[in-house]
Amino acid sequence: MASILQVRPVTDAPAHLRASAKPQDPAFFQNPYPFYAERHATSPSFFWEEYGHWCFADFKTVSLLMRDKRFGRDILHVATREEIGLEPPKAHTADFDLTEKYSLLNLEAQAHTRLRTLVNRAFVSRQVEALRPRIRQLANDMIDKFEGQDSVDLIKAFAAPIPAIIIAEMIGLPAEMAPKLLEWSNRMVTMYMYNVTMDTELDANQAAKEFTEYLRGVIAERRKEPKADLLSHMLTSDRDGDVLIEDEVMSTAILLLNAGHEATVHTTGNGVKSILESGLDPKTLFATPEQTEKTVEECLRYDAPLHLFTRYTLGDDTELNGIPLRKGDVVGMMLGAANRDPVRFANPNTFDPFRTDGANVSFGAGIHFCIGAPLARIELQEAMSVLFERLPNLRIAEEPKYGDVYHFHGLTKLMVRWK
Repeated sequence: MASILQVRPVTDAPAHLRASAKPQDPAFFQNPYPFYAERHATSPSFFWEEYGHWCFADFKTVSLLMRDKRFGRDILHVATREEIGLEPPKAHTADFDLTEKYSLLNLEAQAHTRLRTLVNRAFVSRQVEALRPRIRQLANDMIDKFEGQDSVDLIKAFAAPIPAIIIAEMIGLPAEMAPKLLEWSNRMVTMYMYNVTMDTELDANQAAKEFTEYLRGVIAERRKEPKADLLSHMLTSDRDGDVLIEDEVMSTAILLLNAGHEATVHTTGNGVKSILESGLDPKTLFATPEQTEKTVEECLRYDAPLHLFTRYTLGDDTELNGIPLRKGDVVGMMLGAANRDPVRFANPNTFDPFRTDGANVSFGAGIHFCIGAPLARIELQEAMSVLFERLPNLRIAEEPKYGDVYHFHGLTKLMVRWK
């Protein structure tokens, strides 16, 4: 999941490097790629007027920026709010802010390494490989429920529940809680929208409060009776007297639950849409494990689940692509645009699962590379393979629509038929 950074106004961007696109304009968030193509054709380093900060759209800069230690997700370890003009925390979002206080997405240096090391072992490739049979079982179970119908919303009936159940079970929560976890997550995600309203903030905060209250109850149970799950591991791990406090465990669990399904849901929906619109034969796209991997990677590149991720500039007198930056300035990495960079990819706007120049930055890079990437890739490979095996005549039943939550990029509904 992306996270919110406060932006200090920038007023000195030259006119020829400024660009405008309204994030809540349906013409934009339904198809942002023409805007990206224009940036590539003019200047991939540009000042986005609506967001009020510099953005970088080319593959090389985005890849490097993710690894550049001059930029970070946190700023308050090197500056005060007053020093760089950040607003004080809002009282009415205190519960939401608590869920982000110890988030791996926001921590830097030793604090990040400490938490990531603790949970990383659950997400390494050899661990998640063992989940392939469970993912295939869930995919078949979901299809069994709707196969007799004439049509279905694939997001609600297939894409959303599978990763939610998998990550819940890994952490140690019952599969039947998945619908409620999805509801809380979807309400919290609205905080990342452009131009958030007070009502949105209040509802997201209420969802965060309900989420944390539920988790605190489960944490209390695990303290009394640990199990073989990630939550128990976080509670009982002791490295030379270093143990996690309850807020750290709670914040990490919420991040893993939210991030553990969000990108996979979007990529499944976006990917199925891309495949069906391409006219390619799905049998050839999932014919072998190797080709299945290439197909999933192309889905991640062609229509990424996250399009904008931000960093703070950590020091004064910093320069990036000739643009001077001050401590506290926010910079945006345009992941969806970088994945369509014509300098990096041949025919970047063509969905081509057989391409030989495949790559993407959809999972990030550097210390904040998505910890759940191995799991997400396996979920996508198995679930999409089963889907097209079971429903070879799958086709789109009505025009798909993307949600108004830029910089997340995912379908709100994908109505399909197969008979």
